[in-house]
Amino acid sequence: MDSLTQIVLGAAVGEAVLGKKVGNRAMLYGAIGGTIPDLDVLARWFVDTVTATELHRGFSHSIFFSILFAPILGWLAWKLNQKFSASSKDWTILMFWALFTHPVLDAFTTWGTQLFWPFKTRLAFQSIFVIDPLYTLPFLTFLILAMRQKRGSTKRRVYNNLGLITSSTYLCITLILKGIAFKQFVNSLHEMGISYNDVDIRPAPFNTILWTANVDTEDAYLIGNYSFFDSKPIKFKSFQKHHDLLGSLATNDKIMRLIGITDGWYTMAQDKDKLFFNDLRFGLLSLRPDENRFAFSYEIFGSDQGLEIRENPKLRGDAITLVKSLWYRIKGN
Repeated sequence: MDSLTQIVLGAAVGEAVLGKKVGNRAMLYGAIGGTIPDLDVLARWFVDTVTATELHRGFSHSIFFSILFAPILGWLAWKLNQKFSASSKDWTILMFWALFTHPVLDAFTTWGTQLFWPFKTRLAFQSIFVIDPLYTLPFLTFLILAMRQKRGSTKRRVYNNLGLITSSTYLCITLILKGIAFKQFVNSLHEMGISYNDVDIRPAPFNTILWTANVDTEDAYLIGNYSFFDSKPIKFKSFQKHHDLLGSLATNDKIMRLIGITDGWYTMAQDKDKLFFNDLRFGLLSLRPDENRFAFSYEIFGSDQGLEIRENPKLRGDAITLVKSLWYRIKGN
């Protein structure tokens, strides 16, 4: 999830664990602990694109990381706050839950987490987008209300608990919504007589009303959208796999690792002398009917260092186009 959401979750968890003893300090250190796992993004400055992508939501988003670093961070927090009655153990418990709930929440997103690192299994329920106002804003509101109350007061505890309960309930609802949307996609495929190998669905950006499906067929991937306000049949757009464009590169170590990252959901494209690898898991750059660009696309090229892979940059105009087309499509087809 986005940084603000993880700060809110960490702060609320910190308050629940240690708020009675240290007041707003619990929220502060919980927020700090809740952001630490995402420091793995700094790897992009030191390693190649594929390695940085592999590291994202890996070790730092695991149970092992939480257990390993909670005592260290807990001891540091205790040393900095000895005027309070909280012990080093109390701060360690706070830090563990702040660190651990971060990847648990991320597991509900499309990217998922390697919660059980060093095992490579990536846990991804794909029921919530990385930024979802319906999850974050009510949670943030209750947190602010709790923050304004006196330490140890009943209202403070109630407001904080309401934030945790409301946000957790919404996460459970997203799983139900995903199940309903999945059934709609599968029924549509059956009605159209389309044979497929697999169907993978996820919510469109910023909401859980509109859902997107990737459908694996023999030679192509189909991509379709379904809104709970739709009144017409689902339409699917076909994208040829073109995996053959890789040629001998298919056995290259970087390419094989990139394919592993996408779980096989990728297409290849060629524009003049440039070769592109498209990650289908995050869909297209917009919901316009004529859109053919993918949110995550990588250029493959040769250099003096060998095969290089570079992620195509995203432009501000792409985000504006996405929001406009998103609002239009959510309202139904």
